[in-house]
Amino acid sequence: MKVRSAVLREMGLPKPYKDSRPITIETLELDPPQTGEVLVEVKAASLCHSDLSVIDGSRPRPLPMALGHEASGVVKEVGAGVTDLQPGDHVVFVFVPSCGECIPCKEGRPALCEKGAVSNTNGTLLGGGIRLHKDDETILHHLGVSAFSDHAVVSRKSVVKVDKNIPFEQIALFGCAVITGVGAVVNTANIKFGSTVAIIGLGGIGLSALLGAIASGASRIIAVDINETKLEKARELGATDVFDSKDPKVVELIKEATGGGVDYAFETAGVVKAMEVAYAVTKRGGTTVTTGLPHPDHHFSFPQVTLTAEEKTLKGSYVGSCVPNRDIPRFIELFRQQRLPVDKLVAKFIRLDEINEGFDLLAKGEYSRIIINEF
Repeated sequence: MKVRSAVLREMGLPKPYKDSRPITIETLELDPPQTGEVLVEVKAASLCHSDLSVIDGSRPRPLPMALGHEASGVVKEVGAGVTDLQPGDHVVFVFVPSCGECIPCKEGRPALCEKGAVSNTNGTLLGGGIRLHKDDETILHHLGVSAFSDHAVVSRKSVVKVDKNIPFEQIALFGCAVITGVGAVVNTANIKFGSTVAIIGLGGIGLSALLGAIASGASRIIAVDINETKLEKARELGATDVFDSKDPKVVELIKEATGGGVDYAFETAGVVKAMEVAYAVTKRGGTTVTTGLPHPDHHFSFPQVTLTAEEKTLKGSYVGSCVPNRDIPRFIELFRQQRLPVDKLVAKFIRLDEINEGFDLLAKGEYSRIIINEF
């Protein structure tokens, strides 16, 4: 079938993207779903920094590639062997498919799936398939999804069935921002009730982490960013304190305000400077967690002695250490109970044809989540 997709053919083009046009909207040929795959009509797709990091070259990927991974839609067709989904089901895409066979999957850590990591790096579906073409040219898949398109064929293990009563524009966030941000708080860090928390970087993942900290009973939540609009959004969502990370004394100010630092600090920006702040404001005996994905050549250093002498813990969190089939439904239930109001993260709706302008806005930090809902 013919589909309209957002295709990236060259990384690192200059901003503004409205002028350099790194993403082109192209008509592609989408093959039907094969064994273990499903065809989904995409209803809403969110612009995420993981997409932006491919566009600007900080997260290199093979090209040409059809972008997009945080999305929701309706199942239109199922391939052979798919018995637990049927046409009409609503689904959220998951950007790390889990094979269920490798050691991390068997240990209950599907975010670290070895086969999923290989397929995502190579730009294929789980198992190595490619379903997008243009004439004789192969178009690769972003994170096994390629959701900036009116339809997508994905592995059954790249979607989670969800409630039909929640709008697509809201439920799309659960496939990346929510499971990554909230998951980092409740799964990776497993924060204790009454803890103090700092969140450095207030994009969709950082604000989701903030909501997760509130839902988990954090007593004090410090929000840190360079963007005043994001700081105001953090206040609106429930941050108890906000700090401008451009202030050269930001670490000193946070430690003074918290009596020596916080129990848990979360770095969600994927920037080394943000990681340095997060580690510095973590108290003695505290835990620093990072969800950031900086360029592979960027390195974070710290005094090694602090790990021992201050008994600090430093942890990475990928996909919020989530088990998507378990966590997405329970996070949705918290949303339904108004205890996880992630709908407040949605700031703007655009058409697929406006995607370059949308990424300009995302790069400027003016919006936490921008949703494509017209394809």
